Amino acid sequence: MRTVLMISPGYPAEMPFFVRGLARSGARVIGLGDQTVDRLPEMAREHLSEHWHIPGFNDETAIVHDVLSRAVHTHIDQVESLWEPTMVLAARLREAMQVPGMSVERTIPFSDKEAMKQVLDDAGIRTPRHFSVGTADGVRAAAARIGYPVIVKPIAGAGSANTHRVDSASELETVLAHIRHVPQVSVEEFIDAEEFTYDTICARGQPLFENICWYKPRPLLARQLEWVSPMTMALRDIRVPHLAGGPEMGRAVLRALGFTDGFTHMEWYLKSDSEVVFGEIGARPPGARTVDVMNFATDTDLFQRWGEAVLHGRFAEEVTKRYNAASVMKRAQGQGRIQRIEGLAPLLAEYGDAVCAIDLLPIGTPRRDWLQTLISDGIVIVRHPELTACTEIAERFATELQLYAN
Repeated sequence: MRTVLMISPGYPAEMPFFVRGLARSGARVIGLGDQTVDRLPEMAREHLSEHWHIPGFNDETAIVHDVLSRAVHTHIDQVESLWEPTMVLAARLREAMQVPGMSVERTIPFSDKEAMKQVLDDAGIRTPRHFSVGTADGVRAAAARIGYPVIVKPIAGAGSANTHRVDSASELETVLAHIRHVPQVSVEEFIDAEEFTYDTICARGQPLFENICWYKPRPLLARQLEWVSPMTMALRDIRVPHLAGGPEMGRAVLRALGFTDGFTHMEWYLKSDSEVVFGEIGARPPGARTVDVMNFATDTDLFQRWGEAVLHGRFAEEVTKRYNAASVMKRAQGQGRIQRIEGLAPLLAEYGDAVCAIDLLPIGTPRRDWLQTLISDGIVIVRHPELTACTEIAERFATELQLYAN
């Protein structure tokens, strides 16, 4: 039995499912995190054989020393991390303990967006024109060289937080005031296009599972308009000709970055002239419950399939796309506490068989900050074998289901 050190087994919220996936795939799982055992979610506690508590993740050198001292008595075969801030730590631990897996050198391009694009530029993969800068004057100069509109976003990080579209020099000054706390940013060409994902579970450099999600609307726009209910739709048929360039580019990206085992989440653009442009990639699963969406599309447990891939290099069962599945993130109108929910009952009466999950904030619960969380004030997941039907159902929940706060 292989012993796997799983970093941060209790956070983010989907990590306990990956812990369970490892355990069900035959691993002995040891947790390493800043939550004490009693603070871990029950699912994580149930599937960990031990938990090594650390005070925090800031001092990586101290963590490596701590783990090495413990590993004298407990042999570790593998180190896994699926949370962006701890991936370089995982690589440092692998190197220190001389266990297989991604090295620090291989990991950095997945967390540093500028290094990522430089590798892909060298491989001949189309990326937005881009510059990495650390000063306000550097941002101004980069924007002038690229030409407006531009995108300004952090070099490191996941999701679209602190990401801004800038259409003019005067608008840039406003954005600069908002990103003073970000030490290094990427200034890049704005790509006017539809936005998709290419998600994989790989083993030994080969994708065992491939997925395309369609963002409606694209995340940058969804971050600007509070009234929008963002949708992420996992497509049943990813072999359609007009999408073929995405997976083709995605596989080239994986080869260029030397990725071997685990989950990846890539975002890419499809322009109106059919040009395919790379966005970014993480050596991790997508967030905002998108793994759940893909599970409902396939009727399988991709948390466990990931465990099988990283432990055994194969899946225990075939994975087949059976449905299109979509998540609809809801944002309440008004501020304060949720007062009422309207439109749910008639939608369930009409589409109940297509609804996989409903997780809305209960009445009386304070609203979440919609700028700080993708799921906002709740989520609904629906599915249907036909794309047009799935799109219609998701759009009905997006427009007719409403939460009100006061």
